[in-house]
Amino acid sequence: MSEAQRTVSFGSAVGLHARPAATIAKAAAESGHAVTIEAGGKKANAASVLFLLAMGVNHGDEVTLTVVGDNADAVADDMAALIASELDVD
Repeated sequence: MSEAQRTVSFGSAVGLHARPAATIAKAAAESGHAVTIEAGGKKANAASVLFLLAMGVNHGDEVTLTVVGDNADAVADDMAALIASELDVD
């Protein structure tokens, strides 16, 4: 198994609240990989909405994403792009 890390700025304008957390958690769960997110000294399983919400991430905060599993680099790239994007647009 391989491991990949990416560091990105959190893109959603109002921070990590329910909608972006649900989007990120769904993508992490569907990836089939172990995905963790770390920010501000807190680390969370990215597939858990509740753990993500507890992190208190704000717009522009630096987030480190770690992906473990086969093809980790591609999954890390996709997850990093998602985290850096505006997830509050309908």
